[in-house]
Amino acid sequence: MTSDTGLERCVGDPASFGAEVWGKRPLLHRSPDGFSDLLSLDDVDRLISSAGLRVPAFRLVQQGKILSPSGYTKTTRTGSQAATGVADAAAVFARFEAGATIVLQGMHRYWSPVAGFARSLEVALGHPVQVNAYVTPPGSQGFDLHQDDHDVFVLQSHGSKRWVVHDRNDLPPTRAAVVEIDLGPGDSLYIPRNFPHAAATQTSASVHLTIGVLSIGTKEVLEAALWLLETDGELDEPLPVRFADDQQALRATVDQRLDRIGELLVSKVDRDAVGGRLQRRFFTTRQPLLSGQMRRLLDLDQFTDQSWVEVRTGALCLLQPEGDDLAVLLGDRELRMPAFMAPVMAQMLERGRIRVGELRLDAESRMVLVRRLIKEGLLEVVG
Repeated sequence: MTSDTGLERCVGDPASFGAEVWGKRPLLHRSPDGFSDLLSLDDVDRLISSAGLRVPAFRLVQQGKILSPSGYTKTTRTGSQAATGVADAAAVFARFEAGATIVLQGMHRYWSPVAGFARSLEVALGHPVQVNAYVTPPGSQGFDLHQDDHDVFVLQSHGSKRWVVHDRNDLPPTRAAVVEIDLGPGDSLYIPRNFPHAAATQTSASVHLTIGVLSIGTKEVLEAALWLLETDGELDEPLPVRFADDQQALRATVDQRLDRIGELLVSKVDRDAVGGRLQRRFFTTRQPLLSGQMRRLLDLDQFTDQSWVEVRTGALCLLQPEGDDLAVLLGDRELRMPAFMAPVMAQMLERGRIRVGELRLDAESRMVLVRRLIKEGLLEVVG
């Protein structure tokens, strides 16, 4: 598992952020290290000019409008197969020069520096994140004033951009902005959901990352609880015949059913099961980080009891005992093991780095387990 390092770069003190800022108000933080290691202007140039990006991995926006991809993409061929929506680098750069913002979407899925940083944030926050990049020429604006239904971190990588943020749900604005500032390289701005905001460049081009936090909230708790009640026969009982004809009778019926649902939630729903379902959702829907995996597979048998292994940076793992089984949740999938493996897996996760011979199994079982966990992307040999 990763530490709070990514969150520290965004907010300074993660503990104060969680207690005093999270979901409540915007926060500006200046990082001495900057963010060009995540995505630089030269990185953007290479991605557009030579990476073969295809829609919807990128798009162009100008003055609040999404430009039609037909004006900056082309169809190419790989062997006998046609590939549509491929970036036409010359056309993209021409529209950028004319004032269009380049939006690189879902960078946490394909750009390694961003993927690792995003995972660090997911672990520190306990919520999923997604990452887009916005590359804006001088004197331009991408989207008009708007508000998002999720929290965001804005990380300025190159150049500067002027940001205006209004109070929650103040759209269209009726009061003065709560934030109005030029972000420069290394600046981070946290904006909670439903705080209207807009940004525009002045005299320099800008590259910034927007990290959207897809937070798990009360609605998801309710969904998980109702899912556990789906097998209860009372929820299948139909409404009365012609229930929609009498407004007063309908109101009484709805009151009765809602009251009963409340009673069922209190009396029949296992709270631990609700929490377990939410955990499972998080720990089985994250993308694995497998950089370097090919070499690890080729060297799969090059370790002994004297070798050291450690949990890979960014790897996720949650152990859930289920009767005679142990469910090992690994981010995008789960493994099933006998329940007696729980102490061994816990030993490995708690240590983080351990000598193979220290695992509390017989020699053959140790080798089988370590080999499997390397193949699954959880472990790597470090010595």
